[in-house]
Parts: sequence; C-alpha cells; structure tokens
Amino acid sequence: MNITAPCVVSLIWRLEDTQGNLIDELKEPVEFFFGGDDLLEKVEEALADQDVGYHASLHLEPEHAFGEYDPDLVFFEERSVFPEQIEPGMQFDGMPEGATTQGMPADAVYTVTEVYPTHVVLDGNHPLAGIALRLDLQVRDVREATEEEIEAGSVGQPALTVMNAAPSGSQLH
Repeated sequence: MNITAPCVVSLIWRLEDTQGNLIDELKEPVEFFFGGDDLLEKVEEALADQDVGYHASLHLEPEHAFGEYDPDLVFFEERSVFPEQIEPGMQFDGMPEGATTQGMPADAVYTVTEVYPTHVVLDGNHPLAGIALRLDLQVRDVREATEEEIEAGSVGQPALTVMNAAPSGSQLH
C-alpha cells in the first residue's frame, strides 16, 4: 500500500542535530497518522506515495521543524507562584496557576530554565526551536486509517509530532 492521506505509517528513525548529536531514536516502529497532525509537513512530503521499506535522510531547517527560537517567549514569573520543589527542566502545560506576567500565551508548554529566590525563568519555545535537524527514517508498515483516527487526525500518540517532538520518545510534527 502506498502512503496516501489518510493512512497510518509505522516509522523508525534517528534524529540528530547537524553536529551529529543524538536527540531521539525510535528503534521499534511507532505509528503516525499521515495527512493529519502527527507529522511535520516536510516529513509528509518525503513520505508521500512511498511504500514499506522506504528510507529517507532529511535535513530540516528550523522553519521546517520546530520554528525559530523566539526570545519573546521567555518570561520571568514570581517565585511565589511555584511549588517549593521547582527546578530547571520542569515543564508546565500552559501558564502556571496564579501567573501574573502579562503576555504569556496560555497554550504554550513552558520549561523552567532557571530558578532564583525571587523569580523563575520560563521558556515557551519548543525544546528544539532554532535547531536544524537531521532525520533518518524508515517506513516499516502502512495501513488504512480507522474512522476514529481519521476523525481525530492522529493515532493519538505524541507526535514528532514528527516532530512536534520533545526530545526522546517524542514526536515529530
């Protein structure tokens, strides 16, 4: 079966930055919805009309992956808004409850980058924003999408969300 929308593709991949540093690797196949929300546009373009066994090595500039880094998505929030056990690397889906900083998008995922006695630094950029990537992928299976998958536009897994992926075990959108 050729890859045409809508269908489900099972992929394995190795994702690196342009210096060859490993970011994510799927050694066991993971299913993604083709023609919906699971894969980055450039990944879908490479997969279109291909079949099981297809292999591709893609170079993705930031604008074709997770976007350019936006310094306007870095915010300083009062330390008192956060729990006592806050540390760099923690993430919040949306603005932390009680946030007072103006201009924080409510739908971003914020990563704590620094913790100070009076404030916490939050970064609303995707962890891979601003990074050019190399994606080496292989198609392991292709199947028809179910009605539920078509309606959802996804197989319901975290997509790389190929690559809207967070590092390791993530998704490529």
